[in-house]
Amino acid sequence: MNPARTGIRTTLIGLIVNFGLALVKGVAGFAGNSYALVADAIESASDVISSLIVVGGLHIASKPPDEDHPYGHGKAEPIAAMIVALSLMGAAVTIVVQSVHEIVTPHHAPAPFTLAVLVAVVAVKEGLFRFVFSVGERVQSTAVKTDAWHHRSDAVTSAAAFVGIVIALLGGPGYESADDWAALFASAVILYNAFLLFRPALDEVMDAAPPPHIEEEVRRIALAVPGVLSLDKCYVRKMGLEYFVDLHVVVRGGITVREGHRIGHDVKDAVCASRSRIADVLIHIEPDTLA
Repeated sequence: MNPARTGIRTTLIGLIVNFGLALVKGVAGFAGNSYALVADAIESASDVISSLIVVGGLHIASKPPDEDHPYGHGKAEPIAAMIVALSLMGAAVTIVVQSVHEIVTPHHAPAPFTLAVLVAVVAVKEGLFRFVFSVGERVQSTAVKTDAWHHRSDAVTSAAAFVGIVIALLGGPGYESADDWAALFASAVILYNAFLLFRPALDEVMDAAPPPHIEEEVRRIALAVPGVLSLDKCYVRKMGLEYFVDLHVVVRGGITVREGHRIGHDVKDAVCASRSRIADVLIHIEPDTLA
């Protein structure tokens, strides 16, 4: 399984669905006099752009190392995730501005048929979120998982719009702007999610340590290699869809340089073989203090 190709294929599926939903929601929103539905269409349109950014990021991240990028192009993946999170914030701000405008501007209540559209949208987008997020987890792609949360945010705005339209229809005169208030509430949820998505992408760009279980597994495997007495430092960083490890291995001080070199290679081979996502292990051999 090629993680980058899997992520790109999954993102393209979401892109096609979002394009269709943006058209449906936009037409239904204008025809049904519901700005909450129009706001939904705006977010779906932004999702299309976000998905294109994710596809571009994954494509660049999958390129092999070259003379200018000896560690590869993996950082393109979290950078794409950061751009997607920022675009999500931008979409939320746009919805806030337009919602406030609609609230202070008198207008008719939304049409009842918009409720059926919203129910279908929530079902589709929640299903798409679960599918895309599961793929993002499997290929360990921050960008794909961020794109998945775009789908979840869309489902949230659609659900909020549904509640707002129901209140507007049941409340009658004076409640026409209920769906606009719903869109305003949904935008706050979107902003919060965008912040949560931005943080891990930024951490990855800054080479923050990955989840502890990855280092624990590396240490466990290295300690099982014959000739390894103990381990000192173990640093792991994520580069796009792969991991790079710096490991200090303690061996007997009396062995030859050739033997220490062999043990280091055995450790590297064992660690790389255990996880397909570990691209390289830099071994530093240290003598024990008893030699």
